[in-house]
Amino acid sequence: MQSHILSIVLFTPLAGLLVLLLIPGQNKFLIRLWANIAAALGFLVSVPMLLSFDRAKDGYQFVERADWIPSLGVQYLIGVDGISLLMVMLTTVMGFLAIFSSWTSIKDREKEYYAMFLLQQVGMVGVFISLDFLLFYTFWELVLVPMYFIIGIWGGPRKLYAAIKFFLYTLAGGVLMLLGILTLYFQYAQQFGRYTFEIAELMKLNMPLGLQQWVFWAFFLGFAIKVPMFPFHTWLPDAHTEAPTAGSVILAAVLLKMGTYGFIRFSLPLLPNASSDRTIVTILATLSLIGILYGAFVSLVQKDWKKLVAYSSVSHLGFCTLGIFALNQNGIAGSIIQQINHGISTGMLFLIVGVIYERRHTREIKEFGGLAHVMPNYAIVFAIAMLSSAGLPLLNGFVGEFTILQGAFEANKIWAAFAVLGIIFGAAYLLWLYQRTMLGEITNEKNRGLKDLNWREWAVFVPLIIWAVTIGVYPKPYFDILEKPVAQIVHRVHQSANMPLAAATVVPPIAAEARVR
Repeated sequence: MQSHILSIVLFTPLAGLLVLLLIPGQNKFLIRLWANIAAALGFLVSVPMLLSFDRAKDGYQFVERADWIPSLGVQYLIGVDGISLLMVMLTTVMGFLAIFSSWTSIKDREKEYYAMFLLQQVGMVGVFISLDFLLFYTFWELVLVPMYFIIGIWGGPRKLYAAIKFFLYTLAGGVLMLLGILTLYFQYAQQFGRYTFEIAELMKLNMPLGLQQWVFWAFFLGFAIKVPMFPFHTWLPDAHTEAPTAGSVILAAVLLKMGTYGFIRFSLPLLPNASSDRTIVTILATLSLIGILYGAFVSLVQKDWKKLVAYSSVSHLGFCTLGIFALNQNGIAGSIIQQINHGISTGMLFLIVGVIYERRHTREIKEFGGLAHVMPNYAIVFAIAMLSSAGLPLLNGFVGEFTILQGAFEANKIWAAFAVLGIIFGAAYLLWLYQRTMLGEITNEKNRGLKDLNWREWAVFVPLIIWAVTIGVYPKPYFDILEKPVAQIVHRVHQSANMPLAAATVVPPIAAEARVR
């Protein structure tokens, strides 16, 4: 099993999808049951990969290689390192919980609904394990299709607008990224006399800074739209607000991480000179800081509970991109851990909104107040999710934010100062949301009869709470898994830019050389 463990992880949801299609559409219970079993199997088959992963090894593990389109140099080439391992585990866990959370909320076209989620699971896992650029691009575009239908069919009142906006934005970014991939492809053929999309081979390219910068911006548009970075974020609040609860969960927890993963996996190691260029780094750090503060400020004025959580993602992911372009060990490792943390905490927050929406069919904050009196367990879970997202020590959010701030401080103290403001305002909008909805007296008589969490909802929240506390109390295993792959990326970027590894990334190569002398 271990020699093909990644293929098993990749195609288990697809096998579940094929069986799902054979179940009669009128048997809704069996459709729901099988979809949950298939999603659970998708998680269970990923556990041996986690247990067998050797943290002491360099490079990729569980590598599988086969010719796909030999005439074009395209291969079925997959493998994982510490970075992609964590992303795959996040995908399999959140994919299962998202499907499980849909048990009572989806009542029409259930077979198609669950089929879309299983297909999306294949695409998301494929993105994180692909070591061939065309294979990566195939999975990258595949993910758009099921999410388009999830929003467009099972979404809210403005679902078609949100679905089309999501699709067009991300498709446009993907096409521009493809131009960058093709540039690398033809450059390799010119320099080495053969065609390949293998990422490890493309790293051997020797390109002038100008060409690297062109490819960097092509990649940037693809990845930044997916994150989404400011000012490419406008599709996200609409998609989140109109998507069904499980769609919002998987969008926040996994899909947005495809953009940050792209920066770490491709932009930095493939284009190290462009990635460390002072102008580019300054622009991306500035956009990240604007996103952090803008997302926090806009969250403060939201009247829709779900839209507030959606805008909070813009702010939190600004921290992730800031950590990446600090271009040091702490910044990048903190960014990856914070991506996991964002998936856990924001996933919980969207599930919390989904629970109350299922009972009241409204997300207007003014409709609630004093819910802790009638739903005490719900208020406790909400408090944990809120404090996790706000970065309370001993919960997961603190670990990622602290490490990113450490990396940002090493790179530029001003970045760290502005990022701290984002943490303060982030705590403000989360605490204010909690106060308006959970505390005080019951302000609406319709809320008096609301039922507290049932066993199935507890079963969704408990794994996420345990995960959040575990990372917050003992994050060492995550840093150990990330140590080698992150060190390799940092070394490659700094070596190509002739920068000492301890140098701040804002120091241009000439000044860095002078300082070393």
